[in-house]
Amino acid sequence: MEISVVIPIYNERENIEELYRELKEVLEGLGRSYEIIFVNDGSTDGSAEILDRIAAKDPKVVVVHLRRNFGQTAAMSAGFHQAKGKIIVTMDGDLQNDPKDIPKLLEKMEEGYDIVSGWRKDRKDPYWTRVFPSKVANALISYVTGVKLHDYGCSLKAYRSEILKNLKLYGEQHRFIPALASELGCNIAEIPVNHRPRTRGKSKYGLSRTFKVLLDLIVVKFLLLYKAKPMRIFGGIGSVIFLAGFLPFTYLILYKIFTGNPIGHRPLLTISTLFIMAGIQLISLGILGELMIRIYFEGQDKRPYYIRRIVKHEENPHTASDNTPDRGDTPQS
Repeated sequence: MEISVVIPIYNERENIEELYRELKEVLEGLGRSYEIIFVNDGSTDGSAEILDRIAAKDPKVVVVHLRRNFGQTAAMSAGFHQAKGKIIVTMDGDLQNDPKDIPKLLEKMEEGYDIVSGWRKDRKDPYWTRVFPSKVANALISYVTGVKLHDYGCSLKAYRSEILKNLKLYGEQHRFIPALASELGCNIAEIPVNHRPRTRGKSKYGLSRTFKVLLDLIVVKFLLLYKAKPMRIFGGIGSVIFLAGFLPFTYLILYKIFTGNPIGHRPLLTISTLFIMAGIQLISLGILGELMIRIYFEGQDKRPYYIRRIVKHEENPHTASDNTPDRGDTPQS
């Protein structure tokens, strides 16, 4: 299987059949083996019946029905788990992403990229409630993660499957896949894609989603920088707080020794004591984090690095050399 197209569906009954027809036409024109994976994320509008009808007549269509609405990230993860293609393409089910852009994504990947992200350069959405908050969020995400993309929110993306198999996604983290994948040393590109106005159905996005994304951004930043070294952040902050409390506490002790004046009524004593305790707690949390990291890696036989490829000298040209890393979950080029 060369290409898997993963599409989360939530109450899109009016768009499913047209999306299927457009997608089928594009994929057949590629001349490559493919599958279409629709993930029904707990739809209640009859989308499930339409999807089942399509799957019944097309063996290249797979429908995954989730028990309830788990959200777009969970739906994509379910699709990734089912996908068999070497390249996985994601897109929305609302017809705003244009299937005709898929060949452009694949063509860009042939230049050696691991991820190609779509950029809705001429976005057909309300400006103040959708486009402007998105621009602010994209600029912030690019700055915080260091992965510069114009449009993190565009669902139309292409990935090499081994990249996605090594990622665990939670919350609203599907939009952060390029940033999370940067930890694996992936080559990431972005190309402009067509964006069409929504003509049927109702948008599932709102301003509240922006705040959820910002909270997930904090988690992603922590994972990128401190996942394997939690002591760096907890111990670092704890040390600063401990020092901020220890210095005035020392001053008060010396003041008591040399002057004999009481210090029990001094607010500074209470504040410095609180700072010292908070610092010790954060440093202890960092130590516990280090222990948990070791359990995480060693308990699952994971490794804190990712191999792109291994090249060995062939001593005997008639003997095949096993150039495959000994970890089945290690990305290959």
